[in-house]
Amino acid sequence: MKFLFLPICLSVVSLISLRAQPSSQPGRWQSLFNGKNLSGWETYLDRPYAKDNQAEKSPPIGLNNDPNHVFSVTTVEGQPALRISGETFGGINTLAEFENYHLRMEFKWGTLKWPPKLDRPRDSGLLYHSVGPHGTPMLWMESFELQVQEGDCGDYWGVMNVLADISARKTDKGTYVYEPGATPITFQDKTPVGRSCLKYPDAEKPSGQWNVLELYCVGDTCLHVMNGKVNLVLTHTRHLVDGQVVPLTKGKIQLQSEGAEVFYKNIQIRNISLLPAELLR
Repeated sequence: MKFLFLPICLSVVSLISLRAQPSSQPGRWQSLFNGKNLSGWETYLDRPYAKDNQAEKSPPIGLNNDPNHVFSVTTVEGQPALRISGETFGGINTLAEFENYHLRMEFKWGTLKWPPKLDRPRDSGLLYHSVGPHGTPMLWMESFELQVQEGDCGDYWGVMNVLADISARKTDKGTYVYEPGATPITFQDKTPVGRSCLKYPDAEKPSGQWNVLELYCVGDTCLHVMNGKVNLVLTHTRHLVDGQVVPLTKGKIQLQSEGAEVFYKNIQIRNISLLPAELLR
């Protein structure tokens, strides 16, 4: 596929103002999942769920300790896949950090669901620019989330002390929805706006089918792309460090275990220096 790319030099105020620039050749694809084992990744699991809240008194299962094989390698339809059972909340993350990249993977939902989410949509998530320790008050490392949840794939959530600007409108229900060309709004936890913004449009396929999930990040701008459709754009990605707001443009990649069985395959990444202009039109 041939791309035209746009250099990220100035702050993005509106997608309408973006103009195509000469093409630039991206780097070669690098596989992040070898299909045989979890080499290049580490896992972190919270304490097991318990109805009586007794588990709250026990410590988290912790780093690289997975007695119930929440994270494993399996074969789905003849191809190797990373299986996340969802039985215990936690995540699996790359050991390496990444900056200025195009990430691509495929996912589909399994059939298993676990408490406390038996009656809720199947849930996982792609967390990017992940930094800092595991086991935060929000469990996962500080990061930006591309939501992977039935009916909500592409939504944005901020994990811990991150900030980002998104062109969005406020709905009658008080939520915010991505709207290209709208005035950018800053999303941050513990503010009147909050830390989440809904995607637009909904491009997820029916449960049980494979979806193509892509993430483009260049400088402080990130594009959420579901099955070839951009459904959310973040700009000015940053976080709080010792009370000061500083850019956050690189980090590890996490995939969440959050109460539902999910499969990921063909997890690949390549370096880019420019964003594809056709996705910004």
